[in-house]
Amino acid sequence: MTRAERRAERKRLAAQRKEEKAAARMTEKVPTVRAKDVAPMEPDSEEAREARRAMAQALAARGKSAKKTSAALVAAARAAAHDEPAPKSKRGAPGRQETGAQRAEGEYRRALASLQEGRMIETVASLEQALKYEPAHEAARQTLVGLLIEANRNDEAMRQLQLGLTLDPRQPALAMLLARLQIERGGNGIDTLMRTLPYAGNDADYRAFLAAALARQQRHREAAEQYQQAVRAVPSNGVWWMGLGISLQAEKRNGEALDAFQRARASGGLSQELQGFVERRIQQLAR
Repeated sequence: MTRAERRAERKRLAAQRKEEKAAARMTEKVPTVRAKDVAPMEPDSEEAREARRAMAQALAARGKSAKKTSAALVAAARAAAHDEPAPKSKRGAPGRQETGAQRAEGEYRRALASLQEGRMIETVASLEQALKYEPAHEAARQTLVGLLIEANRNDEAMRQLQLGLTLDPRQPALAMLLARLQIERGGNGIDTLMRTLPYAGNDADYRAFLAAALARQQRHREAAEQYQQAVRAVPSNGVWWMGLGISLQAEKRNGEALDAFQRARASGGLSQELQGFVERRIQQLAR
């Protein structure tokens, strides 16, 4: 390896480490969830304030998973770039007319090469061009969304997610990511999640995230239905049992709520604060 090649390799590795650190910081961000937005009881009561805090934590936990999704999209693209770097100058054979899909794939491969070299501006430009040629190119859109979120360009990321889900709603992970961004902007994300729900199947994370969003809007009957499906799939998740208990109690289904809180306590997966909250609810309902 020549001196120039070694210098270029060091520069590439430094850029890659910088990007990985940025991705790590992004996944560690705690979503903005206001406790006052998730009240299931009378708004001025002590139990309402306590329930808000508990449900805010539950919703924030689901948000962290959505944040990790965007990092995973970029990580997958980086892995692809490492395994199969694309020649930036590669074009179709002379005299041969390329289809839109072929042009899109060529731009996507150029984007992977730019990503590997740490040239983010060129990467984003190639991904956007790929989507102009072929809007249904899922890998290009997912990579672009992840990079936009890394760069805190959330409005653009939301537009890309909306376009992608309009073309193909069968993408629950992207719907969760869009809903999370909508919630952070003061929306509720429910319409987004409901449109993709038929394609979520038995995805317990999806249903629990939808349940938390529904509970945030006081739609506790629907929230309870989604939580019930989630805990049937993953009965060891104490936070989901707690969410189910809160929504059932809000619906005056106290016997079922007591059972849900007891299961949450028995899960052993709650923080000390949430464990204390659940204990107090059990004592209240057992009187």
